[in-house]
Amino acid sequence: MTSIAPYEAAVRREGQDRLRDLRSATAVRERCERVCRWIADGHSPYFQLDTPRLADVAEFVADVTRQAYPDLAIPPHSRWRHFAVDGLDRWGSVSRTIGDSIELARTAVDLAVVSVLLDAGAGDMWRYREAKADHVYARSEGLAVASLDMFKAGAFSSDPTQPLRADDVALSALDSRTVGRGLQVAADNPLVGLDRRTELLQRLGHALASQPALFGESPARPGGLVDYLIEREPNGLVSAPDLLTILLDAFSTIWPSGLTIRGFPIGDAGIHSSVGTGDDTDGIVPFHKLSQWLTYSLIEPLTSAGLTVVGIDKLTALAEYRNGGLLIDLGLIRPRETLNLRDRHQVTSQVIVEWRALTITLMDRLLEAVRGRLNRDASFQMPQLLQGGTWAAGRLLALQLRPPQGPSPILVAADGSVF
Repeated sequence: MTSIAPYEAAVRREGQDRLRDLRSATAVRERCERVCRWIADGHSPYFQLDTPRLADVAEFVADVTRQAYPDLAIPPHSRWRHFAVDGLDRWGSVSRTIGDSIELARTAVDLAVVSVLLDAGAGDMWRYREAKADHVYARSEGLAVASLDMFKAGAFSSDPTQPLRADDVALSALDSRTVGRGLQVAADNPLVGLDRRTELLQRLGHALASQPALFGESPARPGGLVDYLIEREPNGLVSAPDLLTILLDAFSTIWPSGLTIRGFPIGDAGIHSSVGTGDDTDGIVPFHKLSQWLTYSLIEPLTSAGLTVVGIDKLTALAEYRNGGLLIDLGLIRPRETLNLRDRHQVTSQVIVEWRALTITLMDRLLEAVRGRLNRDASFQMPQLLQGGTWAAGRLLALQLRPPQGPSPILVAADGSVF
């Protein structure tokens, strides 16, 4: 593998301090808290908080968690849970064909990266039929199973003799027709944002090729990150916040965001007037939803390579509609009468920025409350809350309150690249 020094030198050269501050979980937490305080003070035209309802939300989430995991042995929330939907060990059948532990970790990282980037909201109509098991799945589970099937078929590899990988050549050459065929998209099975998802994977290919120090070369693979971290961390300890920042730096060019600082893209972020800084980061509220989802999903592959990921508690919740919908459906977040729930809102709108910021901050408070109700210690962290947890509770309530598909309580004009 190429020396890591050129990559880190480029980050230092290009990643000015303020930009790097925004590409962090700390910035997500701190700036979302500022938006939350502004709303709590009564300034929002769209939302108000009913803080006593936090106890009810905590009790509901604790009940859902106990039902799903009676022994409270809760695995972390990650893409790997979706690969095992209905209790089928789909990844196991793949992993058993790879004898070398480091190559197995590289392969798992390859799969996790492409699968997570495909995992923005699918819409209410799309379904995926798994041929082998004859199961039909929707939303995240459907996208997970579909992406795994595509991976096994070599859709992301440029070498037919080595199908179980994702590399820069194959990803850069993908087109919407190929991706749509793999995801079974048709006129009667539409998927939200097919073109945007394809663009994300194409941009991923270009990003991999441009950073050989991080991803290797001939070919460049997301799994090259395993070698980079083994070389960078001789003690075997990888900081989760550092891992997130590495991903945000490495993949900054793939996100279709108009927000930049001195020409450098910030990633998944919005603008809100309550976050005044007096510098060129004024008003910017970062969320980094897919990047944090990816960070959570890389913990298990890196662990299999002998690395230990620490500082997981420094990451935040995921600012998406299942977690946020739970908080609205149970009344902790109350939409004001001025917010028309029949309208569909752009991801960058003030409504959605406020809702996402509230989700981040209130989920931190919910973690403590649920931990207490389950009588768990600090080992019960955000990945366990999400998995136990809020994501399932949000989906359950949505299906009960808005059958049959269970859409979000606030409609988002998704494009396949954020939610």
